[in-house]
Amino acid sequence: MITVRDFEAAARERMDPVHFDYVCGAARDELTARANEESFTRLQLLPRVLRGSDKREMGVELFGSRAGLPVFLSPTAFHKLMDPEGEQATARAAAGAGAIMIASMAATVAVGDIARAARIAVPEGRPDIWFQMYIQPDRDVTEALVQRATDAGCTALVVTVDSPVLGANERNQRNGFHDLPPGLACENLRNLLGNEPGHVRQIVMSADLHWEHLDWLRSITSLPVILKGVLHPEDARLALAHGVDGLLLSNHGGRQLDTVPATIDLLPEIIAAVGGRVPVLLDGGIRRGTDVVKALALGAAAVGIGRPAVWGLAAGGEDGVRRVLEILRDELDHTMALCGAANLRDLTPDLVRGHPWSG
Repeated sequence: MITVRDFEAAARERMDPVHFDYVCGAARDELTARANEESFTRLQLLPRVLRGSDKREMGVELFGSRAGLPVFLSPTAFHKLMDPEGEQATARAAAGAGAIMIASMAATVAVGDIARAARIAVPEGRPDIWFQMYIQPDRDVTEALVQRATDAGCTALVVTVDSPVLGANERNQRNGFHDLPPGLACENLRNLLGNEPGHVRQIVMSADLHWEHLDWLRSITSLPVILKGVLHPEDARLALAHGVDGLLLSNHGGRQLDTVPATIDLLPEIIAAVGGRVPVLLDGGIRRGTDVVKALALGAAAVGIGRPAVWGLAAGGEDGVRRVLEILRDELDHTMALCGAANLRDLTPDLVRGHPWSG
C-alpha cells in the first residue's frame, strides 16, 4: 500500500461494518468531516527554487517533547476494535516512527500499559506519550486521571473542551452501536479511585464546565496543558489568559458540532489571535504530505492524524500504523524538497495560495 487512502480501503474490507462506521462516521450530515479534507484540496502550493536544500530536517520540539517528524497521533478511542493489541500496537508504531502519540481517555488499554509499550519499542530513546482527557464533574475523578497519566510518564495533558454533550452520530444510531463489545472497556476508568475493584466508570460530558475548572486543573499538575477543540479566536485569547501552554485546533474530526469550519480554514485566525505566544497544533483532514506542508506553512507547529492511524491499525496492526507514518514522512520530505524547504522554518505562508487570508 502506497497511500493513506489505500489503508482506508483495506480497513473497510477487514473491519466489522458497524465498527468501520464508528471510525469514519461523524455528526449529523458529516459536512464538517468532509470539509476538513476538501479545504486542503482548495489550497495550492507555490514553491521556491534554487535554495540548495538537498537534505530536509523534519524534527520538532513541542512542550519539551522531541519528535522526529511534525506529525503526531491525535487521540482516538477503542483501538481494540481494530486489532487485538489495541493501543499497545499503536504506541509501538508511533515510538518506532519517532512520532508523539496522544493516548485517549477512552483507550481500551490503560495509559500505563500504552506508555510501557512505547518505551519497550524504543529502549534507547524516550518516546513521548501525551494523555487526552475530559475534565469530569467529580474533581476526585479528574484528579485521579491526572495522577494516573503522571504515574505513567505522560509528558503533557491534552484537555478536550468541545464536548459539553456527546455529538450526534447518526451512523451509530442506525447501527445500534452505543457501547463496546463484551470484554472491552475504557481501561483508564477502571478502579479509578482505588476503592472500586473491577468497576469501570463512564466518561461524563458536562455542559456546566467553565474556565475556572481549567484553572483548577492547572493548579493540580505541573504538566503542560494543551486545549483541544478551541475554534473561536476569542476563546483562543481567553485560553491564553488562563495560562494554557498550547492549543490543538481541532473540530473533533467533525464528530461534535456539524457545519463548523474546517480547521485549516480557521488556522490563520487562530494564529493571529495567539500571536506566537504558544504553539498551535492542528488536526482534521490530513491525508497527504502536501496537507502537512500547507498546515505548517500557515502556522501550525505540528499536525495530528486520527482516522489514518486507525485505518493503519485495522489493516495491518503495528506495521500498518508505522507504514502510514512512513508514507506521510516520505511525502512530507518530497514536498519540502519540491518547495525548496530545508527545514520546517522554511515553510512560510507565502508558499500557500487559495486561502481566504492569502490576500
